[in-house]
Amino acid sequence: MHGIDLVAWMLRLAQGDRGVLDEAPAAPTGAAVEARVYAESTDLGGLPSAGTVTHLALPEGVRVDTWLEVGAQVSTHYDPLLAKLVVHGPDRAAAWAGLRDALAATRVDGVATNLGLLRAAADDADVAAAAHCTRTLDGIVDATPRFEVLRPGMLTTVQDLPGRVGLWPVGIPPSGPMDAWSFAAGNRALGNDPGAPGLECTMTGPALRFRTAARVVVTGAPAPVDVDGTPVPLWEPVEVPAGAVLTIGTATAGMRTYLLVEGGLDVVPVLGSASTFDLGEIGGVTGRALRTGDLVPLATPAVPHDVRPVPVAERPEIGSSWDVAALEGPHAAPEFFLPEDVEAFHAADWEVHFNSARTGVRLVGPRPRWARPDGGEAGLHPSNIHDTPYAVGAVDYTGDLPILLGPDGPSLGGFTCPATVASGHLWKLGQLRPGDTVRFVPVTDAQAARLADAPLAAAVADRAPVTDGGVLARVAASVDDPELTLRRSGDANLLVEYGPMRLDLGVRMRVHALMTALQADVDAGRLTGVVELTPGIRSLQVHVDPAVTSVAALADVVRAVDAALPPTHDLRVPSRTVHLPLSWDDPSTREAIERYMNGVRDDAPWCPWNIEFIRRINGLASVDDVHRTVFDAEYLVLGLGDVYLGAPVATPLDPRHRLVTTKYNPARTWTPQNAVGIGGAYLCIYGMEGPGGYQFVGRTVPVWSTLRQRGAFEAGTPWLLRFFDRIRWYEVAPDELLEMRADMAAGRLALRVEEGEFALADHERFLAENADAIAAFRAQQAQAFQAERDAWAAAGEFDRVHDDPAPAAAGPQVVVPAGCTAVEAPFVANVFRIDVRPGDTVEAGQTLLAVEAMKMEAPVLAPAAGRVREVAAALGAQVGPGSVLVVLEDVDAGAGEGDGEADDLDEDAA
Repeated sequence: MHGIDLVAWMLRLAQGDRGVLDEAPAAPTGAAVEARVYAESTDLGGLPSAGTVTHLALPEGVRVDTWLEVGAQVSTHYDPLLAKLVVHGPDRAAAWAGLRDALAATRVDGVATNLGLLRAAADDADVAAAAHCTRTLDGIVDATPRFEVLRPGMLTTVQDLPGRVGLWPVGIPPSGPMDAWSFAAGNRALGNDPGAPGLECTMTGPALRFRTAARVVVTGAPAPVDVDGTPVPLWEPVEVPAGAVLTIGTATAGMRTYLLVEGGLDVVPVLGSASTFDLGEIGGVTGRALRTGDLVPLATPAVPHDVRPVPVAERPEIGSSWDVAALEGPHAAPEFFLPEDVEAFHAADWEVHFNSARTGVRLVGPRPRWARPDGGEAGLHPSNIHDTPYAVGAVDYTGDLPILLGPDGPSLGGFTCPATVASGHLWKLGQLRPGDTVRFVPVTDAQAARLADAPLAAAVADRAPVTDGGVLARVAASVDDPELTLRRSGDANLLVEYGPMRLDLGVRMRVHALMTALQADVDAGRLTGVVELTPGIRSLQVHVDPAVTSVAALADVVRAVDAALPPTHDLRVPSRTVHLPLSWDDPSTREAIERYMNGVRDDAPWCPWNIEFIRRINGLASVDDVHRTVFDAEYLVLGLGDVYLGAPVATPLDPRHRLVTTKYNPARTWTPQNAVGIGGAYLCIYGMEGPGGYQFVGRTVPVWSTLRQRGAFEAGTPWLLRFFDRIRWYEVAPDELLEMRADMAAGRLALRVEEGEFALADHERFLAENADAIAAFRAQQAQAFQAERDAWAAAGEFDRVHDDPAPAAAGPQVVVPAGCTAVEAPFVANVFRIDVRPGDTVEAGQTLLAVEAMKMEAPVLAPAAGRVREVAAALGAQVGPGSVLVVLEDVDAGAGEGDGEADDLDEDAA
C-alpha cells in the first residue's frame, strides 16, 4: 500500500492537473486485497443474474464500494459488478485473513452472486501464497450448501410454519404450506424444527441438482420421486449425493408434495417469515416461485441430526373424495342464508373447480336461494356485506360461488361466509385437486378441539346443519353504545360485530377502541393466546391459538372489555390528511375493463364504462357529477388490506359524497396495481395487480413498499396509510401519474400530509346540521339504486348462472388406431394453448399443448417421438383425467404410407 487515492488522481488528471505525476508515492506500508462481488451464477458458467435484492449484509471495518441496498433492482442492462470489498493489513497474510472474515460477513439475497467462489478462492492456499495462475479457478469449488433448479415444476415455492403471522390487519396473509401436517411431519423426520423452511410443490414437482450432499424427505401427495433416475420412497429420509439430481414428478392423487431438507433452507425472512406470498412478491429466495436457474441455499447443520421415517400412522390418506369438518358461522342461516341453503350445503358433494389456487379453492355445487334480496349499502347481491375480516378456511360466497379461502387469501372482504373449516382439517385444503369432491361435515366446537389434536381423525357429524347461526352471544344496544354480536369464525377466530348491518363511523371507532383495549391486555400479559387483531368496517376479528385458549372463552373476555369502554360518542382518534394524486379514468383501468369484456363477460351492467354505471346507479345527472363528487370528498380510511398490501378501504365523511355501487359478479381476473375503485359505499386503492370487483374511477401512486421505505413511507412500515387517515384527491394526467409513480419508487415524491384528529362528537354534530340535505341525497340515491335493481331483475341478472361447461369425461373420446399413442390430460384443466397440428413430427419430451389449472400452466409433453395424427382437444375446452388430447402415430409405423397422409392431414387441419 502506498497511500495513493487513485480516484482523486484520476479526477485531477481529467481536469488537466498533471502535477500528480511529480508527486512521489509514500513508502509502502502493509498490504491490501480486493474482492469483487458480481451478479452472476458461477454454477451456470458465470451467467448474469438479475432481480431484486431482498436482503443485504455488509462487513464492518473494511472498505465497501457498492450501490446496493435492500430493494435495489439488479438490471440486465448494466455491468454486473455489485460491490468491491477492500481489506488491508500490516502484511499479506493479515490482509487475506481480513478478506476471509469480510467475505464470511457478506450476504446478498435475491440474486445469484459469485460470493461462494470468492470465499473458496480466499481459502485456497495457492491463492493466499500468490502461487496461483489463470487456471487455478478450475480447481476451486464453491462449497456453499445449495441446490440448483433445473426445472421448477408447475408452482414450487419456499414455505415455513407458521408463516407470516401478525400482518393480517394490513392485508398480508400468513402464507405457509397449505398442507401443514405433511410439511411438519417431514421436518420432524429430519430432526428439524417443524416449521423450518422447505419447498411446496404443486401438482408437478421440480428437478433439482444438489451441488452439495444433503438428506431430504418428500411428503404429501403421492408422486414419483427419483435421484439420478433411481426411484426413492416418500416419507423416508433419502441421501442425495453432491452433483445428483432429485426429481419430483406429477402427483397421482392430491395436489401438493413437500421437499424438506436436513437443517432446512437458508432463506432470510421477509416481514418475519421465509414463506413465499407469490402474488405480493414477498418471501422465498426471490419473492416469487422458483424458476429454472435459481440457486437455493441450504442450512446444513454442523452436526448431523438423528433422522427417521415418518411413522405410518402420521401419513395422511390422500384420495379424491374428502370429508372436511366445518363449524357454523360467522354469517349463516337464518340471517343471510335460508336454513335449506345450509342443509343443501352440507348435503352436497362439492366438486373442486380447476380455477383454484393458494388464495382459495373454488367449489362447484348447488346455488343458495338466500334469506334476503340484496346486500343493501354493501351491494346489490345478497352475498354482499360490509367489509369484514376473513378466516383462513372460511367458505366465502362471492356471489353464488363458494370459495374455500386459503393461506394466501385476502384478509378483508365484503362477502358472507356461512361455514369455516376446523383448524385441524385445514391441511386437507392443500390436497384438494381439480375434480375431487368435498363434503362439509357439521361438527361442534368440542369435536373441532379434538381434531386440532388429531388432524388425521375422521370428522363425524355431531350437530344439525343449522343450530345457532354462528352467533355465540348478543348484547343489546344501550343509549351510549351499539349492539354487540359475537360470531364464531371457526375454532381459531372470534368475529366481534357492532350495530346493525349498515355503515356507521361511530361503530368503526368502537371497533378501534375495543382493538386498542384488547391489544393493551395482550401486551401486558393479561390476555394470552391471542395471535392478532384485525379490524373490519363494523367488526373485529380476534385470531387465537386454539391450543392456548378457545373462542368461547375469548367471547367472555370481549364482553367484559367492551363493557368497560367509554361511551361511543366520546371517542376520538388521530387522523392525518393525506393528499394523493388521481389519474381520472386512467388508461390502465380502461384496459382492465376491456380484458374483462373479452375474457369474462361483455354484457355486464357496468360495462363498457364503470363511471357511467356509477352515475346511473346513484341517480346523478352526468359523469361530471361523479368526477366532482369524488374530488370534493374527504375519505376516511376504515381498514387496510381490503385487497392485500395495505390497500385502504375508505368512505366519505359527508354522506352526500358516498357513491354506492355493486361489485363485479363474477370478479375481474386482472386489476392494475393502485387502481382506485368504489364497491358498495367504499373506495379502495388496490395494493397490487390481481383480481378485483370494485368499479373503477382512476389510478394513483403506490400505497405499499415491502423491502425499502423511503420518501413518503415511514421507515420500517411498508404501508403508507393508517387507520382513520383522510384521503383527499387532486387530479393529474396519466403521463404525469406515471412519472410520480417512478419518483415515489425512488423515494423522491413528497406527499402533502397534515396531522389532525377525528372526534366522533364533531362528526355527529355535522350530520345533525346537514340532516335534511343528506336525507334528500339518500332518497334520490335509493330511488336510482332501486331502479337499477328492477332493471337487473327484468333482465334476468339475478338469475344468471356463471357455470362453466362440464369437463370431458375420463377415458378416450376418440378412436386410437393400432400403432398410435393417446396423450391424455393429467387432471381436470382448461386447454390453454395448442402448439402442434396434425402432420407435425415431434420429438420425445416436446410440448404438444398446455393446460391450465389452479391458475398455473402445465405443459403436456410427447411421451415418445412420432407424428401428430389428431389433435382431439379444442382451445379453451375443459378436459378431465384420461381425456385424449393428442393422438401420436409412431413414425416407423406410418413410414410405409408415404408422405401423402401428412399432406392430407395438413389439408384437413387447414
